[in-house]
Parts: sequence; structure tokens; C-alpha cells
Amino acid sequence: MSGLFRTQEVGSLSRAPFLKRPGSHESAEMALYWGRRLNVEDHELLYRSLRDGSFTQDRLLEWASLYGIRFHEAAGLDVVYDGEQRRVEMYEHLMLRVENAVFLGRVKVWDAETYRKAAVVGVPRLRSSPYLDEFLFVRSKARREVKVPVTGPYTLMDWSYDEFYIARQDRDLTPLERRRRAREELLHDLVENVVRPELKALVEAGARRIQIDEPALTTKPDEVELYVQAFNEMVKGIDATFTLHVCYSDYSKLFPHIAEMRVDEFSIECANRDTLLPGVSDDARKGYSVLRLFREHSIRAKVAPGVTDVHTDFVEPPELVRDRLLYAARVLDDPAKVIACHDCGLRTRRWEVAFEKERALVKGAELARREFTGR
Repeated sequence: MSGLFRTQEVGSLSRAPFLKRPGSHESAEMALYWGRRLNVEDHELLYRSLRDGSFTQDRLLEWASLYGIRFHEAAGLDVVYDGEQRRVEMYEHLMLRVENAVFLGRVKVWDAETYRKAAVVGVPRLRSSPYLDEFLFVRSKARREVKVPVTGPYTLMDWSYDEFYIARQDRDLTPLERRRRAREELLHDLVENVVRPELKALVEAGARRIQIDEPALTTKPDEVELYVQAFNEMVKGIDATFTLHVCYSDYSKLFPHIAEMRVDEFSIECANRDTLLPGVSDDARKGYSVLRLFREHSIRAKVAPGVTDVHTDFVEPPELVRDRLLYAARVLDDPAKVIACHDCGLRTRRWEVAFEKERALVKGAELARREFTGR
């Protein structure tokens, strides 16, 4: 296991290539190609089942999960998952298993990306586990350390319609105060009845690293302090390493509140706003200026600044990855606090591009490590 600049994935991969048109000649050939390239055990069985049509959807998803695990491992990552191959979408996957969540229709996120949005019509409670079976399969197959990505309660709240809590508020309150209290109550119940029970179940089943995904967190900066309190309550007494992933945000809105957060790692996006220039100067590494805030506020947690941009097919040279990591180590004044990862999940990239980006990530981390260890 690597010491400095450990490498890990953030979450999603695009669907395994053989899932796109299962049963076609192309899907069988993709299963064979990637099975060989990633050294997936018994992949010829998948190839034959796709050729003769004997596959089932459940079995295909198991194969996709295995291919996702081997994808990360073959690239050389230290911490892996399966690329969320069994999940429909991060919000929908969990909310489908929540009592009193009624889906109303699709909304657009960006480009052609959409998700089905739900209305909360009563107290939300977890009806069945969204992640446990998935984790148990990954743990049984993985040869590296595993990190489970979990959609966080703030994003669940912010991306849902509230048709219950707002109606319970005192009519004598101002509209803003009614809304504030409604959101506070909804967030609390999502923590206590939905996310915390799942975290407990995962840890009881053997999970040791859990990533909480909160893409919505900084959209309402006045609620960051509320979220920190909710997060601390959510993880209280749960023995695991917790990562908070917040993508494509104005991270200055997190401060100073996150100094009080009981979290082990922050995973943030930096490469997308950086230059492609070599070196460790401030001008070359503009995308990493936010790291100064982590140092100024004496944040104890480690930081995983993205060093590859997941929204482009450009494959970063390992030397560029190295320079970004070295710059982060310099700004944080401690290389041991820097983790090497992507800006976000790689689901917008083809597997061919995503794999090369991961290899560049691993090679770049190796180069950065040599600067400190000499090997």
C-alpha cells in the first residue's frame, strides 16, 4: 500500500461497455476485450453468455461490478469500488428505497444529464438498503481497500420537493422562517431515518471507508453550518474513515464551518479550473488556490484535490499530475495530508479514456512520491 499520495477513485464509471447493447456481437467483443485487458477472472464465461443469449440482467450487473473493480485495480489505485455499476443515478438510487418519497418526473441537471425527482410527502424512512448487497459483493471480490460512496442527506433534501414539512410549520412565522425550519426538520429526519441507519449497516457488515457525496452543499451557503451539525450527528459513534466529496463548487462557502466537521478527508475539484502548464508556481497551479483556505483555517482532515479533469478526454501527463500534487503538498505544508484522485466520478468518459486517466493518476502519484522518498 502506498504511503504518501495514496490514490483513490471518487465514484462512478460509465456503464460497462457490454451493458450498452447486451446480446449484440459488439457487447460480446467488448466483454472479451476488457476482460483480457483488466485480467478479469473467467471473463470467457461472460463472453459466451453474451454470444449465446444465456445471460440474465442480474448476472450482467454482477459482471459489470466485477469489471469495475478490476478496472480500478488494473490501473493501480490503492482504494477502489465498482464504479457504481448497479446504480441508476446517485439521488434516485437511494430515494427509490425511501418511504414517503413519491417520484414526479425528470429534471435536467446539465447537458443531457437528468434524474427523476421525488416529493417528500411524509416522514422519510429507509425501506430497504440501497448499498449493502452492493458493498458485500465488492468486498468479496476486491483485492484493494474499498471505499463505499453514499449520497448525503443534504443533497437528498435539496434535490427533493417538500410537500410535508413546510405544511407543518406555524402560519404566524415569516415565509423565510417557515422554510428554514422545514428544511432543518427534513434534513434531521433524513439523517436519522435514512442515511445514518445505512451507515451503521455498512460498518456492521465490514465497511471501513465511506464517502459522503454532497454536490448540493454550497448552493445555499447559509445552510453550511446546519449541515456540519447534521454531519457530525450522522457519523457520531460510527467507526469508519469518512470522506466528504463536494464537486464543482465555490469551496470558500464551506469556511469556517467545516473546521468543526468530524470528517477524515475532503474530496474536491481542482483540475477543471487549473492550467495545463508544467511546474509548481502559483500562476501554473491556479486551480489549487482554494487549498490555502484549508491551511488558514487549520483543517485537520486530509484533502483529496482532483488532479485529473473528468470533463475532458485530454489525458493528463503524469508529470502534470505530479506537479499538481507537489503544489498541493507545498500549500498544505504537509505531503501526508494530500490524497491523489480525480475531480469527480469518471462516468462522463469512455472506458478507454477513463482508464488512461487513472493510469496517469497512479504514475503521477509515483513521481510525486519519489520527490519525498527518493524511490
